[in-house]
Amino acid sequence: MRWSQTFIPTMKESPAEAEIISHKLLLRAGLVRKLTGGLYTFLPAGLRALKKVERIVREEMDRAGALEVLMPALQPPDIWAKSGRLESAQDVLFHVKDRSKKNWVLGPTHEEVITSLVSNELNSYRQLPVNFYQIQTKFRDEIRPRFGLMRAKEFIMKDAYSFDIEDESSNASYKRMYDAYGRIFKRCGLKAFPVQADTGVMGGAHSHEFMVPADTGENEVVYSDSGDYAANIEKATSQGPLEKTSQKSCCDMEKFETPNVKTIEDLSARFDVAAELQIKTLVYIADGKFVILLLRGDDQLEEAKLGAFLRSAFRLATDSEIHEKLQAHPGSLGAVGVEDVLVVADNVLKGASGMVTGANQDGFHFRNVDIERDININNWCDLRKVKAGELCVESGVPLKIRRAIEVGHVFKLGTKYSEALGATVLDESGKSVPCIMGCYGIGVTRTLQAVIEQCFDDNGINWPTSVAPYQICITALDVEEGSEVMKLALKIYDELKVEGVDVILDDRPTRPGIKFKDSELIGFPLRIGIGERSLAKGNVELKPKTGEMILCNPDETVSKAIEWLESNSV
Repeated sequence: MRWSQTFIPTMKESPAEAEIISHKLLLRAGLVRKLTGGLYTFLPAGLRALKKVERIVREEMDRAGALEVLMPALQPPDIWAKSGRLESAQDVLFHVKDRSKKNWVLGPTHEEVITSLVSNELNSYRQLPVNFYQIQTKFRDEIRPRFGLMRAKEFIMKDAYSFDIEDESSNASYKRMYDAYGRIFKRCGLKAFPVQADTGVMGGAHSHEFMVPADTGENEVVYSDSGDYAANIEKATSQGPLEKTSQKSCCDMEKFETPNVKTIEDLSARFDVAAELQIKTLVYIADGKFVILLLRGDDQLEEAKLGAFLRSAFRLATDSEIHEKLQAHPGSLGAVGVEDVLVVADNVLKGASGMVTGANQDGFHFRNVDIERDININNWCDLRKVKAGELCVESGVPLKIRRAIEVGHVFKLGTKYSEALGATVLDESGKSVPCIMGCYGIGVTRTLQAVIEQCFDDNGINWPTSVAPYQICITALDVEEGSEVMKLALKIYDELKVEGVDVILDDRPTRPGIKFKDSELIGFPLRIGIGERSLAKGNVELKPKTGEMILCNPDETVSKAIEWLESNSV
């Protein structure tokens, strides 16, 4: 491709809307343009890179035995109602009406569609295992689209769905996808690592996310330097707080006055009660019923863990709802004497005594609380958010927390969707059984931006050779068609194309400085510079984006360039 025949509108300055480096470079390098919040147009160079990511994904899916299909983006809401997600996923669903006023949803994912297909087409265990995948546009009603392609309303995703007759086979399908994901991200030039993850609205038995370390990532990952443990903070566990919960014997519980105390900090400052000696009381509503949560005062609730426990939609109760139920406002809440509300306590509080909690009377608290003596606990579970420095449950080493970008997610779904949508087959004995499902997603557009977020320098993008829009840029400093420079540039260009190299010839009649800066900004892995001065010395310049200049004579330029590409392939 000649640069003069394509469209790469580079920008000198970063647009004010761009918050992170990869978003800035997507725009500055002329790869995408924003239509409106969460919607982007891919320009020619950006589309070339995107198609290369798609090709890698497709090759590894095919290698893993998955079968490509293409499902409708427009979906009937009744199949979402059957799975229960019409309500549980309502915050992300786009609803549309046709000319007959019939309701539809735009697919954010396709579990319901693929399960409906299988329920109609497969009927015997002999047809399993099978894994279907697609690469398709998805739609999610993000409340706050941001960071370019990272959190968009419309994006491209690879989603795959496995169906098996028994658990052992399903685990094998899961492992094939897990391994394929590792190969995909490695081929894209990404340093991605798997972490244990929450299944969230997807449901299912267990899952892993594939994360790319990045200071601007929206996810927090808890990990150990020993490599024994890595989990999304929503799923992470530890041996608990470094300051252990008080379990000393205490005398009888007593009420004391705490006027105008509204927070854990107020009680600590005014009454010298350390946060770790307080019981934090939170009130939620799930399925129309009140739920009281108890945590240690210095801990934070991890709502994903609460969701995993409740397995239903939930929300914080309002102050008026709380007062009507408990006759007190936040700041004076507790669970002492509460009998008609589900009380769930964090595991850290087991055996806790000598604690302080609200008395369910504004301006009063209880001291000397023994949680198992004085409070009727209905359930114990892990509710707290892990903190850096706490010890790993597996290795005992201190845990660290870092930010990361999620680029892929694999789920073991079990039979949630197959039971709801009738995806059953006859087993060897002739008994009808639900298929065991797995679900596997990769954000293709997000992966492209994650490459940029991980691979850049002060001058621009540092594309891996596997996904660069063009692997080589020939920069001709004299573009007159009859000049020696242009003759050589065209000769090298034609020979590289014959060798199957993705090459662009910068034939723009503009200053050398602009050409060099654009090449650095867009991030072509290798630039071949041809100018009158260097040519007069018998040299052509090969400049890797992230390496030292290589001088060679014109006749060996093509072989040297191909040799460099081969040695720097991902």
